[in-house]
Amino acid sequence: MGKGAIIVIGDGPKMDAISSGGFIFDQPVSYTPAKLSELAKMDGGIVLNTSGDHLMRSNVHFVPSNEIRTDETGSRHRTAQRIAIQTGYPVVAVSEGRRIVTVYFEDQKVELRSPTEIAARVNQELQTLDRLRRRLDEAEVSLTQFEMTGLVTYRSVVTLIQRSELVRRVGESIEDQVVQLGDEGRLAYIQLDDMVRGVDHLRFITMRDYTPTRRVALAHAALERIDALEESKIHDPGEIGRALGFDELDEPVVPRGYRLLSKVGRLPETVREELVRHFKTLPKMLNASVEQLELVEGIGATRADYLIHYFDRLHTAAENWAPSAL
Repeated sequence: MGKGAIIVIGDGPKMDAISSGGFIFDQPVSYTPAKLSELAKMDGGIVLNTSGDHLMRSNVHFVPSNEIRTDETGSRHRTAQRIAIQTGYPVVAVSEGRRIVTVYFEDQKVELRSPTEIAARVNQELQTLDRLRRRLDEAEVSLTQFEMTGLVTYRSVVTLIQRSELVRRVGESIEDQVVQLGDEGRLAYIQLDDMVRGVDHLRFITMRDYTPTRRVALAHAALERIDALEESKIHDPGEIGRALGFDELDEPVVPRGYRLLSKVGRLPETVREELVRHFKTLPKMLNASVEQLELVEGIGATRADYLIHYFDRLHTAAENWAPSAL
């Protein structure tokens, strides 16, 4: 807007206690960027209501406590940071000279770049995310084929979890930037949502296949350890393996079948659980006859026949598959 300003998103007793002078609107005025720009031409600060859709006061002199420590140097930014800490409300400080917008919330500070700069970076990172998602999809296809041929090792599992974590982290980074674009970021958000869709479920369902027991809590705990890893360790398969409890990455392992069963349409979760509980391992399930499948609670003749056809398609794909380097 070319002007400096302090904008507080929150009103009431907390703001009354640290506000002096200015103009108080008899009735809340609907917020528009144009009105905000005009009000910012005055020297004092601006107060919006807590939801940020109405203007409450303008030309206000803010007097937060000087005892609140701040690491800012400019008076406007010092004041804004102290208001945020003292009231708990979001505060926006616009620097006229440096043309920088900074958002303070409690003890957090976020410096907003120009929409053009953010959009350029988002587009670049979306391209990176697209490549990562394709590599994740390739890792899942490879894991499926290894499972079908009985050649799966912990390394294949680690590769999938590693790539899913990279997709998740890059996606979160992009989302933080897209939020700053407001309405201009709608298209980017749609692209982002499409690229990260299903990743959390894939991570979880895969871990259910390979944790020591079928307990859901173990799968969640393993993924929480992955989430806590430093960025530098995410690229090391050994670190991923240790976090998951897989010390020997080349050790053969037998899946339970949760991930492949999750791709069977119209198969309730309770039935998937019964299938895994009954057969214990994916190979036993894959080689089951129609009669053996019908022994599982919730599996009738129709579902048993459908599963047999699904398993046959997986077997056919595995026979035509040639493993490639991940």
